[in-house]
Amino acid sequence: MAYASFSHQGVRAVGEVDGDQLHPLQGVNEIGHATTRDVLDSAQRLQAIALADVILLPVVPNPGRIFCIGLNYKAHIEETKREDSDYPVMFPKFASSLIGANDDIILPPESTQLDYEGELAVIIGKEGRRVAEEDADEYLLGYCVSNDVTMRDYQYKTHQWMQGKAWDKSTPLGPYLVMPDEVDITRSGIRTILNGVTVQESGLSMLIFSIPRLIATISEFTTIQPGDVILTGTPGGVGFRREPQLFMRDGDVVRVEIDGVGALTNTVRAESV
Repeated sequence: MAYASFSHQGVRAVGEVDGDQLHPLQGVNEIGHATTRDVLDSAQRLQAIALADVILLPVVPNPGRIFCIGLNYKAHIEETKREDSDYPVMFPKFASSLIGANDDIILPPESTQLDYEGELAVIIGKEGRRVAEEDADEYLLGYCVSNDVTMRDYQYKTHQWMQGKAWDKSTPLGPYLVMPDEVDITRSGIRTILNGVTVQESGLSMLIFSIPRLIATISEFTTIQPGDVILTGTPGGVGFRREPQLFMRDGDVVRVEIDGVGALTNTVRAESV
């Protein structure tokens, strides 16, 4: 079972995906703080709408928090020439960074180093604090695909990464929220394809810090809430670490695929200022 956040004739809603159609959920207009698994399961399904007639929104349009994980694949650590750590690297994004699965990624005029980072996104579905790893599955609402687009020239202005990671309209999140019982993430592959060429590829089993470990670690210092998003890190192959370097330009098309979860396809567009 999968759900989409969408806009239809100017009205925002959430729908259950049924092939090439959506069944809107009565009384549910957003996946977010008030959205638990029980809310999704119990909502009345309304008359179907064609997927072709809607605009897909970020799966969680207004998350309270977006927790991003860095250096969570061995190959990515090696290409950055950093050392392993027994604690995950974390940084924030904002809701204003998010775009839908088919929206344009905005290339700002200030940056010349726009980089791709395909990632699995985890959506929280239950409030919790100091969650044990063995209980973490209870707090998971579902999965979707993300692209942690990064302005590298801004990321490395300081030792902190936020200024390179949190640009407006830069981070696709979608296309659908896929329930955990619908896919075995440990058997899924992830790949990023830029202009038809595969530039990143890995199995999600290669995550250094597992999803339960991330939920336990984050909930140790803050109460996780329904609608919170965790971006779990990117595999090796990012453009900044290639020789020669490879950055996205106006008109480029970037696609991120995760087996059993879905795919994002976004065009890069230079911002008009």
